[in-house]
Amino acid sequence: MFTQSSHLIKKLLVGDRKWEWLPILVARVSLGLFFAVSGYNKLFIPERHADLIKLMSEIGVPFHEFMAVFLACVEFFGGLLLIMGLFSTLVAIVLTIAMIVAISTVEIEHVIPKGIGPLDWMSWFLYLPQTLYIIIFAWLMTTGPGRYSLDYLIASKLGINNNN
Repeated sequence: MFTQSSHLIKKLLVGDRKWEWLPILVARVSLGLFFAVSGYNKLFIPERHADLIKLMSEIGVPFHEFMAVFLACVEFFGGLLLIMGLFSTLVAIVLTIAMIVAISTVEIEHVIPKGIGPLDWMSWFLYLPQTLYIIIFAWLMTTGPGRYSLDYLIASKLGINNNN
């Protein structure tokens, strides 16, 4: 009886690493799908593309037409690579940079109310979806893309996987 109780307490306190692959897979594929669709819309839906160019022009991004296509390609192809789990850490770094730029150029200036206290500001900041994406990307960079990814397959073939 003591063994079952201590086993249950251990699972409640430190989790069960044998199931770690599932949230990693869900997070990676979900984020990948989100960014692939977002990038696709910005590339191939004329209204969305025009809106992005307009926004980039309004916030003073140089070469806003080129940068709109660049950002859309980063999101679209980065999302596809995340779904497949290919170059996942590199993609997470690039998309993290894109999210930091989005937060600093658009969200802080246009979404978070001015003149609020530091705790309210932090609440607004943590509520931004880009903040959550950055947190998930950091998690994926440290855990790796999981065993159901092309990165894991390549690492296994090269003999360098860490058996996650």
